[in-house]
Amino acid sequence: MSEYNRDQWEALLMVQRYLEGLPASAIDRLRQAVGPYLRFRCEVSQFQRLFLSEICTQACFTTRQSACCNREGIATFFADVVINALSSSEEDLNHIKTALVNDAGGFKCVYLGEKGCVWRLKPIVCEMFLCDRAKAALLDRDTTLDARWQALLLKEKQFTWPDKPVLFDELEELFLQAGLKSPLMYCHLSPGLRRVKAQSRRKG
Repeated sequence: MSEYNRDQWEALLMVQRYLEGLPASAIDRLRQAVGPYLRFRCEVSQFQRLFLSEICTQACFTTRQSACCNREGIATFFADVVINALSSSEEDLNHIKTALVNDAGGFKCVYLGEKGCVWRLKPIVCEMFLCDRAKAALLDRDTTLDARWQALLLKEKQFTWPDKPVLFDELEELFLQAGLKSPLMYCHLSPGLRRVKAQSRRKG
């Protein structure tokens, strides 16, 4: 198993074991905490379904020429793992484990299956990435769509960009306080994101 796959595997097991040890009331509180983020993801999903699905399916997925799903090119945040686990069945999570363990190599993302991503709620980096071709197609279709997409990108930062208290940082902190640590905890381990947090504290 590659280092990338191992980090992903260990993060998923860590999250599963932690969640399994929580009482139902604590799980409910976690689900309430991620509720606004899930509503945001529904908003993004609807936009993509209406304006991007056909473009991306024809240009990338069916031709297997996608530049989006490159092998080990997906920066999965620890919060992605937590939120996906909260949104998934055990069977869903077993599909992820199987993909990681039975990885045959190649140049595509380990999570890219025959029907697309094996995550129920794919990582935010994947969800918000648009290649130049897709951006151009949006503009060709309707020049106002680019502004709508930029608004969604700004809304994403309300959950992921730690220049203020945000969900992704708070979920990492929850696990760190429980004595659990993962290389995927970028809000706490990435030098760039740590600088963002430090600058924010100085301004405050």
